[in-house]
Amino acid sequence: MFVSHTLSKCLLIEFSPCPQARRLFTAMSEAATPLVRPKRKKVWVDYLVQFRWILIIFLVLPMSLTLYFLDYLREVKSRHKSYKQRQIKHDENIIKVIKRLKKRNPSKDGLICTARNPWVTVGMRNVDYKRARHFKVDLSAFSNILEIDQERMIIKCEPLVNMGQITRATVPMNLALAVVPELDDLTVGGLINGSGLEGSSHIYGLFADIVVAYEIILADGRVVRATKDNEYSDLFYAIPWSQGTLGLLTCAEIKLVHIKEFVKLNYKPVKGDTLNDLTKGYIDSFAREFGDDNNDDDEQNVVEFVETLIYNPHEAVCMTGSFASREEVMSNGNSMKINRIGWWFKPWFYQHAQTALMRGEFVEYIPTREYYHRHTRSYFWEVKLLLPFADQWWFRFLLGWMMPPKISLLKATQFEAVRNYYHDMHVLQDLLVPLHKVSDALEWAHQEMEVYPIWLCPHRLYKHPYKTMVYPEPGFEQERRRGDTAYAQMYTDIGLYYAPGPVLRGEAFDGSRAVSQMEHWLIENHGFETQYAVSELSEKDFWRMFDGELYEKCRRKYGCVGNFMSVYYKSKKGRKTEKEVQEAENAYLETAYAKLDQPTDY
Repeated sequence: MFVSHTLSKCLLIEFSPCPQARRLFTAMSEAATPLVRPKRKKVWVDYLVQFRWILIIFLVLPMSLTLYFLDYLREVKSRHKSYKQRQIKHDENIIKVIKRLKKRNPSKDGLICTARNPWVTVGMRNVDYKRARHFKVDLSAFSNILEIDQERMIIKCEPLVNMGQITRATVPMNLALAVVPELDDLTVGGLINGSGLEGSSHIYGLFADIVVAYEIILADGRVVRATKDNEYSDLFYAIPWSQGTLGLLTCAEIKLVHIKEFVKLNYKPVKGDTLNDLTKGYIDSFAREFGDDNNDDDEQNVVEFVETLIYNPHEAVCMTGSFASREEVMSNGNSMKINRIGWWFKPWFYQHAQTALMRGEFVEYIPTREYYHRHTRSYFWEVKLLLPFADQWWFRFLLGWMMPPKISLLKATQFEAVRNYYHDMHVLQDLLVPLHKVSDALEWAHQEMEVYPIWLCPHRLYKHPYKTMVYPEPGFEQERRRGDTAYAQMYTDIGLYYAPGPVLRGEAFDGSRAVSQMEHWLIENHGFETQYAVSELSEKDFWRMFDGELYEKCRRKYGCVGNFMSVYYKSKKGRKTEKEVQEAENAYLETAYAKLDQPTDY
């Protein structure tokens, strides 16, 4: 979850190095040739983490349930307002933001930043830039769906609308976003300014690829609407991955698609001697020959959703899905194959999928909205580390209805020492890798991190009129590889979300070193690291991984330099010193990205 997706899909999850977790890892992961590492001596933070489940059960879960209920009440209140009333309120809030920007004194107030608390965001980073001097702008009122236009097949959303809100509004109308990152709390703004994808991304691309228009407030208070073919087309293509450093996003118009009531999901086990064997099974589950569009006229041949879960170096389950109507399910006698996975007492989705390794290949029908949010209750599999017994039948039955704990509360109830502990002893990364390099990436991840399960989700990376921050390999269309077309290269999100094997075995593990090595592997193999996660990149390496030319041009053209933070400034790990703040305020030009290391043909 690209999470997130973001998404995410994005997000912070915690773990506990307890005996149950070690048994889970031993059962799921048979390391072929693990690196020899010395044993690690426990420190006081280990015990704080190990017994944190007590705080989670008695404080975080009840508070989370209360917040979920309050969010639902606010959503119901918004629904009772007409689209016209919501738009009027939206326009009033825009005026408030503009007035707030005009009060800023650039010489002493700091760089512009949203007023959200650091712990509210769904992500692993400490959001250290918010701990320095900056000028706060409150966008908390921008949390409404402004319009669902069934003629244009567009939904108009404010940036704090989350995926749960959208599916509750659209799925009953047999409509959905073309890409719906799996976790309920992932917001539109986060998925656009960061990144997000989902099982349908092999058709539609990343979340930002389904956006048709942005409403942005620039540094000088102007409100502009950017589309791919108007005067702000350069801004339109520069916004994704910019982390809100080109302006304040206040609205997005996003593409909808027609859906049906159920998803027909096929579970296919794949076993092999090597990770390369598992990769082959994953690619065979969906990838067509070069140029095939996966928009077949024969609906029986359309694969709407694709994902693969790798449980250990020798076993995986490939899942492919397509929409099915209620009539189709009932008329063909498939009602006994309906699995309502959204019920609180049901097994977690990843564990249910794992049964295919024993049962063999099987098919079932899942209500569409429950399929979209299949990984929410367990945050993929991270809750197993947070609450080691939460997947047991008795816990699901008694307390499963309170799950999941809100990520914002998990972050709000930790000390800085605990946050740093997770940075060093836990992996939460999404690696965007060319499809033909997935096997190499998995081998590298196994040798250096030993994180299982692994999520594989294919996505298109489009070749746009402008060279954006993330872009396909130069000349990919000449290689004519499987999954690629003339206008998009097939990539894969490799989701690594768990405690590394060395940590579960009580061995020494250097998280910063592992992430740094991962980032250099990505740079060398034209891969990308999602920005919700902890990064060890230097500024030069950041611009070796991402292309900064269009971004820098827009920063200068639209008056962002010295007003909004730069994307590297926001992504950089560690607290910002006053000197760094002043240098950013007084900057006239961005630091040049590593042009000599960038490919010259595109």
